[in-house]
Amino acid sequence: MKRRDFVRGGLSGLGLAALSSSVLRAAPPGALTATPAPVPPVPFASPPAAPITPALASLRRYGPLLDRARAALAAHQDRVPLRDRVALVDFNAASNDTRFHIVDLIGGQTSSYLCAHGRGSDPAHTGYLQSFSNEPNSLATSAGAYLTGSIYDGTHGASMRLAGLDPTNNNADMRAIVIHSAPYVSEDHIAAFGKLGRSEGCFVVAPHLISQVLGLLGPDRMVYAAKV
Repeated sequence: MKRRDFVRGGLSGLGLAALSSSVLRAAPPGALTATPAPVPPVPFASPPAAPITPALASLRRYGPLLDRARAALAAHQDRVPLRDRVALVDFNAASNDTRFHIVDLIGGQTSSYLCAHGRGSDPAHTGYLQSFSNEPNSLATSAGAYLTGSIYDGTHGASMRLAGLDPTNNNADMRAIVIHSAPYVSEDHIAAFGKLGRSEGCFVVAPHLISQVLGLLGPDRMVYAAKV
């Protein structure tokens, strides 16, 4: 069983624009007095792409999931104001593994957390998400891109509203799918049962980490959930 990786950080590279050197014309041969020739404008080269630093290269481990999230950011650019960070929820992983990753797309830092899935997505309680559903009363997790909304104090304490942006999760609001915490998401629960408990479709994290998760995400960013 993997332990939580709180922050895997690094520094992003900064691309520098290269300037080509100017060349001055020489005075004509035999001239007694040299008059400086006009200096031609300095052409600006296109800036090179930002170098792939070790921190940014580390994001490659998210592979197709990150690629899909970036594509979703582009597709929903008019609805997602903040695109510096994104949460990736990797439902290929078992519930006893960290699978809710908040990723800094600029600097490459990541924070990873345990996260429960819906009981309708795992009726036999295997510890693995078996299927997604967007249907009301399914108690299942829905796949796709979500927009983070306001933070409020609900039944489970501090929670964050989510709006589904895709046909696969556009019932999130009416289903009250949010990010919240619960005691059945903890390493103690895993030690006792080998897996986390299940939600009713919400993204549920550990109570002692909910403030960190909500603080890093904040409103107007994207959560992308999938099983790639």
